[in-house]
Amino acid sequence: MSRTAHLSKHHGLGNDFLVWQGGDVSLGAAMARRWCDRRRGVGADGLLVATPRPDASWEMVLFNADGSRAEMSGNGIRCFVQAISGGVPGSYRVHTDAGERMVEVLATDDPQTVMASVHMGPVRSGRPSVFWAEVGAHPDRPVAHLDLGNPHTVVGVDDVTVVDLSLIGGQVPDINLEIVHPGPEATAITMRVHERGAGITEACGTGACASAWAAVQWGLVPASVAEVLVHMDGGDARVLLNTPEPGHVTLVGPSVYIASVDLPIDASTGTAT
Repeated sequence: MSRTAHLSKHHGLGNDFLVWQGGDVSLGAAMARRWCDRRRGVGADGLLVATPRPDASWEMVLFNADGSRAEMSGNGIRCFVQAISGGVPGSYRVHTDAGERMVEVLATDDPQTVMASVHMGPVRSGRPSVFWAEVGAHPDRPVAHLDLGNPHTVVGVDDVTVVDLSLIGGQVPDINLEIVHPGPEATAITMRVHERGAGITEACGTGACASAWAAVQWGLVPASVAEVLVHMDGGDARVLLNTPEPGHVTLVGPSVYIASVDLPIDASTGTAT
């Protein structure tokens, strides 16, 4: 006996997700491994399972491409809200494994694209990877271990383009690793990321927030700035500092609808057919 899953695919600055509305969370890990495979599935960095709640809010559960469950994604939640809202402007409340997040959706001139502002919550000190001591980070490099509901390590470098990010990120698979350098604008940084459970991705929303916060502490951008522009391989995001309250950050960026697809599920085995 089989049934069908209806999925929509979206990306936030090249960080792409499949959204499964009304999906079975218990099948999420297996479905993520199958559907997110870029050669044998649809292809994505992660799977978002969307469940409506009686109070008109939504629950978002995120599975990385390798099937591991993650607490939060700043790009993913924008894709999630575009999917569940149909792109209709408004305020949406989303419950994640990292806590509740409010998302404001604005329309754009492109009907397939929305701009979304996500209240990401507080930036807290985080734990280093259990493998961090083995990486052998240069002692003169600034390093910040931060928590945005998920774990991040931000490292300041001279030039993000010459770092073997795949090698270093693979040594710390239990965290999200960001490397950053200042500029080119005075209030901007350039960032690349290796994400836990997905590898190198074109953008990371929580990583952009962690990197912007670290950049201010290190003096890579002026301490007086209220907003940091974060350049990533997939495009630019804005991080508003100390908003909506001190110690909190807000992430602003686009979500783009790509396509929808119906996939059969073998109910007897819980796997895609």
